[in-house]
Amino acid sequence: MDALRVGGLTPLTTIDFPGRLAAVVFCQGCPWRCGYCHNPHLIPAGAPPALRWDEVLAFLGRRRGLLDGVVFSGGEPTLQAALPEALREVRAQGFETALHTAGMYPERLAAVLPLLDWVGLDVKAPAEHYDAVTGTPGSGERMAQSLDLLLASGVDHECRTTWHPGLFGEDELDRLDAGLKQRGVRRWQVQDCRLDSIRSG
Repeated sequence: MDALRVGGLTPLTTIDFPGRLAAVVFCQGCPWRCGYCHNPHLIPAGAPPALRWDEVLAFLGRRRGLLDGVVFSGGEPTLQAALPEALREVRAQGFETALHTAGMYPERLAAVLPLLDWVGLDVKAPAEHYDAVTGTPGSGERMAQSLDLLLASGVDHECRTTWHPGLFGEDELDRLDAGLKQRGVRRWQVQDCRLDSIRSG
């Protein structure tokens, strides 16, 4: 099996895995094209890795007792078939595991949920705006399936939405909030997006 393709590593974070001191592994590759993406260098799946996976494991081995957990972010971690084995290897070192995902591969998310302690799920937009925000037809339906799986799993989680009025209106943001609450989401965060950071397609 191919090793995880790593686009970067943050050695220490206090904000990406609630209540834990963690490292963040940035996974290379994402098939969506959100105009406000703040990690565009991670989009190409075939880009040369910034670090080898064995180098990341060696780093984590030196951080046992200092870090509580490891976050797999991106890019989109579930794009990579190597993610489940990477999660198992990290857990075998005694770390808790977290995932940042946009929910674009529901079946792959279902496969790794038993290996996770926390999930941050990006909810990009109300359903009628999803394809425009992601640049990908059918993206909203896939996220909705992933949200259902996450809610049913019992894994601790948070939903997040990056928003600017240039993406969709505040009234639609309010309706998104209401819809998520109705589905059972208890934690939802809105992240501001500067209009000048939105790239034209």
